[in-house]
Amino acid sequence: MVLKDLTPAERQAARQKALDARTTRAKVKADFADGKLSLSEVFERSDTDEAVARMRTIDLLTAIKGIGEIRAQSIMEQCEISLNRRLRGLGHRQRNALIDALGR
Repeated sequence: MVLKDLTPAERQAARQKALDARTTRAKVKADFADGKLSLSEVFERSDTDEAVARMRTIDLLTAIKGIGEIRAQSIMEQCEISLNRRLRGLGHRQRNALIDALGR
């Protein structure tokens, strides 16, 4: 499949959109780690905000102090969540299991 060539303006717009999405995800992770956002609030935002919906679940978990890559993987396995799952892809049962596992 051949991609169309982007004009410089389209390329700049795409760069800005990607930067905005990364900034939004970083802010959500920081607020979640600081306790300003609960896990259920993050899930609510993922239902409406495309940038948050595309965040990997493991990235959100590792943002919490005291939870590294291994512990996050263990939590996700307990909740029967695939390691490459994004927030948008979690079902209600998986979301509730994750909320119970973290106690947030």
